Amino acid sequence: MHGTEAYFVIGEGLLSEANQDGAAPAARVVATAAAAAPPFRFSRVVPKGTQLGTPARKKLALAMTEGGGGFGQVPAGFTYFGQFVDHDMTFDKTTVSFGSNVSAADLIQGRSPALDLDSLYGKGPANPGSAKFYKDDRHFKLGKTEAVPGIPGKQGFDLQRDDKAVIPDKRNDENLAVAQTHLALQRFHNRVVDTSLPPGTAANQRFIRAREIVVKHYQWVIRHDYLPRICEPSVVDDVFTNGRKVFEKNAAPTDVPTMPIEFSVAAFRLGHSMIRRDYAWNKEFPDDQGTLDFLFTFSGLSGFIGGGSRLPSNWIADWRRLYDLTETGRNDLKTPPGQFNRARRIDTLLSDPLKLLPSGSFGGEFEEEGTFRANLAFRNLTRAKMVKLATGQKAVDHLKAKGVNVTLLGRAKLRDGDNGASLSGLTTSQRNNVLENTPLWFYVLREAELNGGRLKGVGARIVVETIHRAMQGSEFSIVRDPAWTPTLGPDAATFRMSDLLLFAFEGKKDLLAPLG
Repeated sequence: MHGTEAYFVIGEGLLSEANQDGAAPAARVVATAAAAAPPFRFSRVVPKGTQLGTPARKKLALAMTEGGGGFGQVPAGFTYFGQFVDHDMTFDKTTVSFGSNVSAADLIQGRSPALDLDSLYGKGPANPGSAKFYKDDRHFKLGKTEAVPGIPGKQGFDLQRDDKAVIPDKRNDENLAVAQTHLALQRFHNRVVDTSLPPGTAANQRFIRAREIVVKHYQWVIRHDYLPRICEPSVVDDVFTNGRKVFEKNAAPTDVPTMPIEFSVAAFRLGHSMIRRDYAWNKEFPDDQGTLDFLFTFSGLSGFIGGGSRLPSNWIADWRRLYDLTETGRNDLKTPPGQFNRARRIDTLLSDPLKLLPSGSFGGEFEEEGTFRANLAFRNLTRAKMVKLATGQKAVDHLKAKGVNVTLLGRAKLRDGDNGASLSGLTTSQRNNVLENTPLWFYVLREAELNGGRLKGVGARIVVETIHRAMQGSEFSIVRDPAWTPTLGPDAATFRMSDLLLFAFEGKKDLLAPLG
């Protein structure tokens, strides 16, 4: 949600901030009329907390974007799968600038925080506003890459484009990795339409039946493949087996979910720490040549697609390098030696390119590039201040009161971590403030850092409960339909992202790794 700088919080109204780091005071804008409340609503799970001042936030942000750190065990593709999931849950059309006053009428948010793939489908092929995403009444329209010397243009390996990507959620063209992930989901849907509908499905039901199959398999990947990699598996199992304790515990399953600001502004920003500075992207850009800067450049939102109107054909993703496709039993899809990408460990360090984001990736102005407003860590910490987000300590107290077994990190562990961000650059007073009123995002990352790179405690609970509720509130839901099992994987208990890619690309090596 890099471009979203205002939040409609139930019971509080519209929270925004004017001139966050200038002379003008913070502005809290409240929507007084219930009728003005936008459809997309945030909620507050934990009471408000004490916030850091601007100098401390700047120093903490610098400490978090110093670079360094190492890799974890999670395949790097899950970094951008997580970004896709985040966009799916938070799909909106908010267009406001960093720190500006916003009226309720200006906050146009038109989707629910549910895992229903509306960021992929829009309103479907029958809707006049969404018909442009489709080739016909059930298939997505795919784009063709731009030919480069020695590599012809290829159909179906770029998003459909008209300058920018023609997709419901433009944020999925924010970087090349998430754009290629969106494309993989489009191909997955098209193949379901062509091969996997129940016999005799009526023509006017083919799209909706395909969407149900796609959404449920996608949710299964999140529940059984993605979440256990980024969160303590015991927390995932507990929530999906025994239910939620903290977030919308007694909500009717079919009610529209809200979005906890603790999830959106802090806990699910875990993915920022997983981003590498470079990738062994494909045969043309191996080793460390697929830099993060290039992944921004070869997108429509953050870059300029290399100066053309379509993705150059030498930048097509090699999926073998982003996911372990051999877990499907296909040893012929093994990554070339030394070319497999693992995500960075989830911890308090971000790769240093995130210190200077391109303006398109965060919805900012060009003149903000190269300033503190382009520092991703600073932006995250500033949002937390804007909405007076709970501290890590308050979150622990609240979870304990709700019956969750969670341990408070002591001052020494918070201060020292485990080869993460150093607080030595802060003054004694600033450091004490950080340790006593720890920003929730930093606290969640420190928890993971001290747990081998997996969220636990506060972070795991917020993430898993929010995603569980988002699945429960979706039109198609594996939570509300617990008897459902996948039909497109190797067996009725297994469907991973690697299986999704294998199915989407017809099991063909020359489609999964088209450059060889």
